[in-house]
This record gives sequence, C-alpha cells and structure tokens, in this order.
Amino acid sequence: MTEKTSETVARLYELIDDIETAMLVTRRPDGSLVSRPMANQERAPGADFWFAAEDDSDKVEEIRADPHVNLTYYKDRTREWVSVAGTAEVSKDRDKIRQLYKPDWKFWFAGLNADDPEAGTPDDPRIVLIGVRASSARDMTNDKPRPVVLFEVARAMVSGRRPEMGEVHEVSGEAIRRADPRGERADS
Repeated sequence: MTEKTSETVARLYELIDDIETAMLVTRRPDGSLVSRPMANQERAPGADFWFAAEDDSDKVEEIRADPHVNLTYYKDRTREWVSVAGTAEVSKDRDKIRQLYKPDWKFWFAGLNADDPEAGTPDDPRIVLIGVRASSARDMTNDKPRPVVLFEVARAMVSGRRPEMGEVHEVSGEAIRRADPRGERADS
C-alpha cells in the first residue's frame, strides 16, 4: 500500500471519528431507500464499521433482505463529507457486543423493557450489531477556514461557477482493511 493510500485511510477515519454519527442507508422491500442516523462504535475486528441496533428493527430486517448499504457522514461547519458503500451483516455475537458495549446504550435499549434487569445491558437479547464491510469510500476534506468556505460559496452564487470546496479522495475497501487490520473479518 502506498503512503498516500495509508494517509487517505487515516484521514477517512479521522473525519468519521470527528463526525460521530452516520446516516445508514438501506433498501426497503419495495425497493425504496431509507436512511437513519446511527452512532459510530469503536473499530474492532470483523467489520470496517460497527453500529448497535435492535434485532426486530426495520433496518435490521432490511439488511437481512439486502445487505448492500451506504454510510454517509457530513460535517456542516467545514462542508467535509464521507460516503462509504459496502455490505452489512447482522451479528448476535455476545462477546463482540460486550467488547463494543457503551453505558449509553442502556438509554436506547432499556425503554421498552424497563422492568427487565437485562434491558439495555450487553446481555439484552434485543441488541445486535450491524457490521459494515466497505467496498469503497469517498471523502472530501477541506483545509480552508470557515470564512473562506463561506466566501467560496458566496462567490459561486454570484459568478455561477462551481465553488472550490475541497479535495475529493477515493479508497477501496481492501485498502481500508490493509491500513486498519482491525477491519478484517473475524471468524464468529
């Protein structure tokens, strides 16, 4: 892998870590697309990106029917963005759930069964993981201060020319996994 590819992957993860929330896009049974916000989880073996979900949720059913997904991230302040195309897999692996578990999950999962002592804990059987394996990723970075970005947008509106917002990079899923071995699929 070239140093440039390694830098691209590092920048990709840096952008994603800074944004924290992805819009996960799945396909409904009727073919329409739907997106919803999902909190990033720590990187860990088995997938390039991890998310926690409720087992009987629409998104989980949609992934089981069609695993092709897209993750999008957008940073309003700088107009930077990331788009990841890939395939998702639903995992009920309790060890992986315990590894990635964060105390704030209790808030998201406890509400339905508040009387159940396992509700919202790593042992809650409703909690599953969605692991996304990237096939490709694109991002746009911007090293310009916010006033310059706003000026670029205003100038484009007046001139009718496309604004110079930043530099677009593309990287393959394989390059992501070579640069970050934690993304390799683990046997589970």
